[in-house]
Amino acid sequence: MILAPSLVREAEERFGVPLLLPLAADLDQREMELVAGSMRKSRNHDITLFIVEGDELVVIRKPMFPPGAFRAPSGGVHAGETLEEGALREGLEETGLRLQLERYLLRISALFRPREPWPGEGSLPPGVADPDDPALLRWFTHVFLTRVRGERRLDPRDTREIAEARWVTFDELQGPIRGTLLSSGGGLFRYRVALTDATVALLGR
Repeated sequence: MILAPSLVREAEERFGVPLLLPLAADLDQREMELVAGSMRKSRNHDITLFIVEGDELVVIRKPMFPPGAFRAPSGGVHAGETLEEGALREGLEETGLRLQLERYLLRISALFRPREPWPGEGSLPPGVADPDDPALLRWFTHVFLTRVRGERRLDPRDTREIAEARWVTFDELQGPIRGTLLSSGGGLFRYRVALTDATVALLGR
């Protein structure tokens, strides 16, 4: 769903006011269609979870990712959920972990631009395509620092969506994993690298 401002304000009251960060990414046609597909379901956001324990954090790999490509878990809020409820549900589905949110770190306002001519989609709901150019898509990522409640054992529930979840060090995240995402050439992976870089800097890692 498209998040109501009241849900965002509620999250700010509970977990702090995040840093606001604009980002832009150039996507190929397949990636633009992927984002537009989510938007046709009246969704223009994701909640990204940095699940941190000491010097480690959780990353996930989807079945279509190239070997060695991982990123922080993320997902969308369903109708009737708060940001916290959606985040905890998505965290359980993607990692099998029971979590608690600690801090609202970042709210990213993203502009996704097509690398090649792309006609846009007239069926997109209001507020997600750029009003001046319907071929540009606007997206929001809400980044939360998250801790584990209980066992650290990873056991993704949604095995169709998630191929693997693992604990990695920050050095692994910002070393070989970052290099794999960048070398893939994917615009969405580059977007994930940019938001990860900003989050890691905020965490002082």
